[in-house]
Amino acid sequence: MTWPRPVPLIGDASSAAERAAAPDAWAFPPAARDALYDVVGARRDIRRFRPDPVPAQVLERVLGAAHAAPSVGHSQPWRFIVVTDPGVRDRAATMADGERLAQAAQLEPEAGRHLLDLQLEGIREAPLGVVVCCDRRTPAGGVLGRATFPDADLWSCACAIQNLWLAARAEGLGLGWVTLFRPADLAGLLHLPDGVVTLGWLCLGWPDERPPEPGLQRAGWSKRAPLADVVLQERWPGDEAAPAAPVSRLLAPDQAAVVGARDHADTLLTVPNSLGVLDRAVDRVVALGHRNLSGGTLVLAAGRHPVADLGVTAFAGTVTDDVLAAAHAGQAMSAVAARAAGLDLLVVDGGSSSGNLRDGDPLTAAVAERLLAEGEDVGRRLAPAGLVALGEVGIGNTTVAAALAASLLGLSAEEVAGLGSSADSGIVDRKRDVIGAALARWEGQTGPRGPLDPAGPAGTHPVPRLAVLGGPEFALLTGVVLGAARAGAVVLLDGFATGVAALVAVLAEPGCAAHLVAGQRSRERAHQLVLDRLGLEPLLDLRLRAGEGVGAALAAQLLLSALEIRRDTGRTAER
Repeated sequence: MTWPRPVPLIGDASSAAERAAAPDAWAFPPAARDALYDVVGARRDIRRFRPDPVPAQVLERVLGAAHAAPSVGHSQPWRFIVVTDPGVRDRAATMADGERLAQAAQLEPEAGRHLLDLQLEGIREAPLGVVVCCDRRTPAGGVLGRATFPDADLWSCACAIQNLWLAARAEGLGLGWVTLFRPADLAGLLHLPDGVVTLGWLCLGWPDERPPEPGLQRAGWSKRAPLADVVLQERWPGDEAAPAAPVSRLLAPDQAAVVGARDHADTLLTVPNSLGVLDRAVDRVVALGHRNLSGGTLVLAAGRHPVADLGVTAFAGTVTDDVLAAAHAGQAMSAVAARAAGLDLLVVDGGSSSGNLRDGDPLTAAVAERLLAEGEDVGRRLAPAGLVALGEVGIGNTTVAAALAASLLGLSAEEVAGLGSSADSGIVDRKRDVIGAALARWEGQTGPRGPLDPAGPAGTHPVPRLAVLGGPEFALLTGVVLGAARAGAVVLLDGFATGVAALVAVLAEPGCAAHLVAGQRSRERAHQLVLDRLGLEPLLDLRLRAGEGVGAALAAQLLLSALEIRRDTGRTAER
């Protein structure tokens, strides 16, 4: 005699006999199965986004899918930080820009150039940022499964990302996974506590591209390996049959405006990114609302530095006044370069530093504050023309710029002291000694400090640093950047000194970064480090020594020509 099997009212109602009779009965219907494989096959890393908002219910569904991921010991270590604040997005984008340049510099030249041609993130364009964090504060031994594989919590969070990605694709959303960050920098931006780490930034929104295959594959960066090359049987094979190691290549306008600038370029009768680095600069200008930009002003900020008397330059300090007189007469190189570029010239004389940098502060806090405010007023007044190019004149100011850069980037005097115009090794040695003494004075007043991140929290007030390590033209130029950026202008940088002033401004107000264009890379050894920190790729690399904004004026001609090309080139029909 047999009896009915007790069937549970909750949970799994199947019996062993049923499972043995039909082991594949748990499968979804063919249509659902095929849909899943379609979604997996169509998943893409999206970099271009529309500005349209993502409905709250759609966001909740895709985050719910992420939350349904498998996790070691059912620990659910993931945390999802949804970022909509444009300021935070812009600071994150600046961090990613800098890291992209740094990574390109580590590659063999052709691969580095190829990398710079690629759009690797859409942080500014995507309406949502989702930062997936892993809460690792619970000891590994306290979570089932982590005692033997301590990093299984990270793998669990990666599974959550994949779930989110596939759900987003099914909804028609695009998602791009961006890891162009130093983990500690991204954690600092989001104020994560110790023990909580990030797995990168997910850009989420409606896609403005529908790639038929992975983007890096289409760009020729790499191709998908055959399945047979990555599936091994039983164990790792011997040397002859072992698979090769993965290839190594080592040797903020608003979101709608950013997307709109790119939309405008997409209709040109040319191939995408046809102007290379210039296209990125033009996109930035157009996003700021200056599509019809045709001119602007070169601001020549001047300062006199007693540090020149310490043997750190090959020229007498009086040369500063000679150049200023020639500029007023329209005969200085800056004046001629500005005329050639169709720019007005404004000379702003900041006066003299009171201390020689080595033994005393160049400026009092009150003077630094006054010059900063004067510069802000200049920037605001010039902003309506759209383009504010920066130049400077001040014998000895590369030493000042190097001291500021060292304090901002956490570098030593040896790492920033460069060979200035007509200098010799003795001058470089004296420059290094002065910078070292200036940094010691700065640390004596503020305590030891590491590098400051321009993408970090806003509000690093510029006056103390400009007073202790700066000089008149640096305070003026920092103010010009702040004033011009706040008023919506494009700020075109020249060389080392203007780049350092811009970095001080970005530390005070990170949103300024979206208004900057690097005109050139100078021969000063620390200039590239400053550009990397700002996330800027220069338009020109001519090994200039001129100063005075000559490089910015030359770059302005290039930029204005590129804008004219963008305006007047034929357009393709909308499709």
